[in-house]
Amino acid sequence: MIRGGAIGDFILTLPVIKALRDAYPQATIDIVGYKQIAALAEKRFYADRVRSIEAAELARFFARDADLPRDLAQYFAAFDLILSYLYDPDLIFETNLRRCGVKKIIRGPSKIETSSHATEQLLQPIQALGLPTSGFAPRLFPSDEDRHRATAFLGGLNEPIIAFHSGSGSEKKNWPLKNWIELGNYFLATCLGSLLVVSGEADELQAKTFQSKWRENRRVRFATNLSLPDLAAILANTIFLGHDSGVSHLAAASSAKCILLFGPTDPAVWAPRSQNARVIRAPDGDLERLDFDLVRAALDHELMRIGIRT
Repeated sequence: MIRGGAIGDFILTLPVIKALRDAYPQATIDIVGYKQIAALAEKRFYADRVRSIEAAELARFFARDADLPRDLAQYFAAFDLILSYLYDPDLIFETNLRRCGVKKIIRGPSKIETSSHATEQLLQPIQALGLPTSGFAPRLFPSDEDRHRATAFLGGLNEPIIAFHSGSGSEKKNWPLKNWIELGNYFLATCLGSLLVVSGEADELQAKTFQSKWRENRRVRFATNLSLPDLAAILANTIFLGHDSGVSHLAAASSAKCILLFGPTDPAVWAPRSQNARVIRAPDGDLERLDFDLVRAALDHELMRIGIRT
């Protein structure tokens, strides 16, 4: 499988690999993708190996009539099937694969439409193989090492652990930061549990704000720029609150209880399909108008479900 895209795009494609793995349990499955993202699948049920989509020699496959690297040409030719989700409108990449001797190539959608859920669209190409394409929800399978590191990272925190990720790929998809701070303060004042603040490189401003508020609080821990396999194993132990983001898909696929705040994007297309994920849609898609008490009540409800009264 050749799969670029961001974290959420990759996770939404996991049901495709599961369908292939279930149908061909003895097959060798490789992923050509962003290694830091595809690590979620490498030797974790889905993929036997991961190869970097950013490798310099792969660039020649995007040039017409290019002199293709022999080792990479032999690598691709060794596969019975290549499933590609790359944007390749002129079929230059596909043509070069066929020049290597690849006989069976299936093209997946490089862009998600608004007609149906993203996972359904990503599964459609394997209908040609006669494989089932319904009833799948992305699921991650952390290794024992992932779980051990997660246990060590969370050591000393009181349960329940509430995880916040206040970022996304767009400001329009974010609930105002002041509301996140108010919600965190409410939780810390009314519950003896712990707060986990998740952030990556794109969330630097939010992370600094949270650290200025809660750095001295021993019940607050900051998960900053962690590897995705480690973060997935950590979030499995939490109640997660986030937006329409790749980290939210990561949490849902890790079986975390999720409260997800959606604004301008359509949850019918983009929300995780996990039974553990609850979506709250902002009025008219405007997260500035999403009522604080509605989100607070959703958090209280999740806490009461596990026997915690605030």
